[in-house]
Amino acid sequence: MHFNTEAYLTNMAQSNRRRFDYRKALADGSLPDWQREFRLSLRELLGMRHIDASTVPLHPEKVETAEYDTYTLEKWYIATEQGITIPFYLLLPRGKQGPFPLVLAPHGHGRRGKEVYVGRFEDEKERSGALEGDRDIALQAVEAGYAVIAPDVRGFWEMAQEEDMTSGKANSCESLQRSALMYGRTLIGERVHDMGRLIDYAATRSEIDASRIAITGNSGGGTVSLFAAAIDERIRAAIPGSYFCTFERSIVPLRHCACNLVPGILNLGEMYDVAGLIAPRPILIVHGQNDFIYPIEGTREAFSHLQLIYRSMNAADRCELYVGQGGHRYYKERVWDFVKEHL
Repeated sequence: MHFNTEAYLTNMAQSNRRRFDYRKALADGSLPDWQREFRLSLRELLGMRHIDASTVPLHPEKVETAEYDTYTLEKWYIATEQGITIPFYLLLPRGKQGPFPLVLAPHGHGRRGKEVYVGRFEDEKERSGALEGDRDIALQAVEAGYAVIAPDVRGFWEMAQEEDMTSGKANSCESLQRSALMYGRTLIGERVHDMGRLIDYAATRSEIDASRIAITGNSGGGTVSLFAAAIDERIRAAIPGSYFCTFERSIVPLRHCACNLVPGILNLGEMYDVAGLIAPRPILIVHGQNDFIYPIEGTREAFSHLQLIYRSMNAADRCELYVGQGGHRYYKERVWDFVKEHL
């Protein structure tokens, strides 16, 4: 005899009653109240109230400037909480008149984090792999005429623990998540908090129009994009890549990095409920037909629910799904036209 995993998951699913199932709000016409109450509860579940940065100045520090043919690159650090700084690249178009709309570009699971998004490749293997998967997202955005902030997210590269990097580990997600959970925090909540601090910084730059902000990233960057846009209403458009699915078809049954875990989230809502907090702001779901860790069947199911939320807000034209004919990677074909249309 072995443990009956199927019965175990079925028992939990059947007994679960999501507090913020969007269908209840549609039925009684309380969608605005639903969004407000759900957003507050989600912030609480992510542990964001345990991140005290209210009295921490940004303390911006520029450490590098580089000029390229079509853009300028600056490297900065800002404080995100006491003793913790976020490293990021700021890319600004050259030869064009600002202020520019901003694209926030959080990266996914890759050891060198933000470096790949801005095209600072370690070797030919990294370069060819990144370009094949459209992962030079910051370069795509600045070439399309946007200001770009490409940060390291917690657990990666400069925001990884030194002992993990020196020992050859790809990231510090597991150890940081373990510590965060013990104090009522989550890595997703911390990463969303960091995106908010980057938006605070962007608002100080005259070259950036902080009233027009889009967020996009691939895989783990798609996770951050979805949750950040759900929580922070300053983000005007969201393009999560290679993430949007249902929790029950992806995070629950399949092996994922520990940083994806939010204890108890299915007691609040499914992933499409979380995405419903973005409505009626524009959202483009970018996904691969053959994504093996976020199966397309779950993506289509979740999208059908999300469409109902947008339709109820007379915003069906702001909710799109683009499916690329490949696997777990980014697909840029629709992205920049979508951003242009909606920013």
